[in-house]
Amino acid sequence: MNKKLKLLLGCIYILCLGTLLYVVFSYLDFKELTNYSYIRDNTRLLIEFKNENLILFIFAFIIFASIWVFLLGFGSPIAIMSGFLFGQWVGTIISVFSFSVGSGALYLVSKFYFSDLIIKYLSQRIEKFKDLFNKNELLYFFVFRLAGGAGIPFPIQNILPVIFNMKLKNYIYATFFGLIPSVFIVNSLGTGIEGLIGENDQLSYENILKDPGIYLPIIGFLIILSISVFIKNKIFKK
Repeated sequence: MNKKLKLLLGCIYILCLGTLLYVVFSYLDFKELTNYSYIRDNTRLLIEFKNENLILFIFAFIIFASIWVFLLGFGSPIAIMSGFLFGQWVGTIISVFSFSVGSGALYLVSKFYFSDLIIKYLSQRIEKFKDLFNKNELLYFFVFRLAGGAGIPFPIQNILPVIFNMKLKNYIYATFFGLIPSVFIVNSLGTGIEGLIGENDQLSYENILKDPGIYLPIIGFLIILSISVFIKNKIFKK
């Protein structure tokens, strides 16, 4: 790949990331994030704005989440946010769709412009899985997503299939359906947090720990984690 093109893409990436961070830091007063009244009041304003502009809000959220994933962002904050704003079921669909779009775009860009770097630095890490994916890339990448990426960070998961030259269609299908269980669990936690804030003028550790909207998703996450470890040890092993 042309070095000038790589430099240009790198500058665009940094510019987009810098813009995103500027927007986040401009609209949030991080000094007040420990102030529960500040969080509660702004949460209510946000929910009211969302209810009044639902379609626009969903569209904007999908764009933001897709760009976030494309810029190598982690999925959990977005999943919690979507559960907080849209509830378990709608939030899960919005999150998974956004993740599929963002990671699909990242995969295409990585495949066409950065494949040499990815193969150089990451191929040894999953060389043992190569034959597995070559047999049935859709099935095993679906299982890979279902298993939480075998412990590999989400941004790295999104570019690893470059090594296998995976078809985009299979990549999107495996990502969308493979992420649903784990995203639903994290979304449920976001929904529980929203309910907790909406129903309480003050919070205590006792309220948090006794709320089923909090502890049930955590239990679900631990179950998913256990299943992930089992799948990793049974399928993704030497």
